[in-house]
Amino acid sequence: MHVPDGFINAPTSAVTGVVAAGAIAVSLRGARRELGQERTAPLAGLVAAFIFAVQMLNFPVAAGTSGHLLGGALAAILVGPFTGVLCVSVVLLMQGILFADGGLTALGVNITDMAIVTTVVAYAVFRGLVTVLPRSRRSVTAAAFVAALLSVPAAALAFTLLYGIGGTTDVPLGKVATAMIGVHVLIGIGEAVITALTVGAVLAVRPDLVYGARGLTRKLKLRVNGELVDAPAVQPVTVPATTRSPRKLWITGLVTSLVLAGFVSFYASADPDGLEKVAADQGIDKKAEEHAAADSPLADYSIEDVGDARLSGGLAGVIGVGVTVVAGSTVFWVVRRRRTRDVSPTSTSTGV
Repeated sequence: MHVPDGFINAPTSAVTGVVAAGAIAVSLRGARRELGQERTAPLAGLVAAFIFAVQMLNFPVAAGTSGHLLGGALAAILVGPFTGVLCVSVVLLMQGILFADGGLTALGVNITDMAIVTTVVAYAVFRGLVTVLPRSRRSVTAAAFVAALLSVPAAALAFTLLYGIGGTTDVPLGKVATAMIGVHVLIGIGEAVITALTVGAVLAVRPDLVYGARGLTRKLKLRVNGELVDAPAVQPVTVPATTRSPRKLWITGLVTSLVLAGFVSFYASADPDGLEKVAADQGIDKKAEEHAAADSPLADYSIEDVGDARLSGGLAGVIGVGVTVVAGSTVFWVVRRRRTRDVSPTSTSTGV
């Protein structure tokens, strides 16, 4: 659903740029709390790289149309909504600058639509569901499925509204809404499956690293004189730091991302994604502009001057994963380091 330059006019793109910048600023502050645990920061960089890799795997959803992961729901549930916005924003920035995917003047539109809307909608739905469902890993996985499913048509609706405000072509809004939401409901099913499988896999090996699963353990109750009362708190058993380390999960996730982007992506669907298909069918793309980074050596997820398509695409994917994990990890390390300074003993003692 990457919006190219020229779909949305300059004033609307500028406003969404301001909205995106404001949301990122708020997310940077919110992410300080979410990244408070030492284990969360490296996982957040990995989540960004994984989203980049999976977005290369377009899957068929209808005749001549494909879809791909947006990632807002997955990021929000794994590392928190504020950090999730930053994860998807890092991915979109890398894609726009290095791979000419999504317009540069439309970067604010893409961040607003793909990072902010999907994350906010998904996490709101997810929290609502885990509140009423039984407190179990299955409930977390089920809630992740529904949240991801609804986040994609929500993003399609957001694009439709932005097009209604600042679209550069004269296409009836009703036709755009029907086409966009219809195809993205189907794409949402794929998003939901990927999100639920990923969240379920992490829950199976390291449930303590899933942000959305924190605080879901039900207090033990004892019956005393016919009444249920809370059981006395039990001191947690100290676990060695090496046991708690997420290193194994991080390495497994990184290798998986590299394999997906470097090898599996070659077998992804070549059909246009939902937005591209709707834009071509409805005439939204009549004023589309060439990407400013169209001459990038990595444009269109291929390596310039490498003739073999499989090798070219695979190398581009591996480079993309590497750059994204470094950029994302750096951002989250800096955010967490600032939080550490903010809550330092000196600050606490002086009341700051």
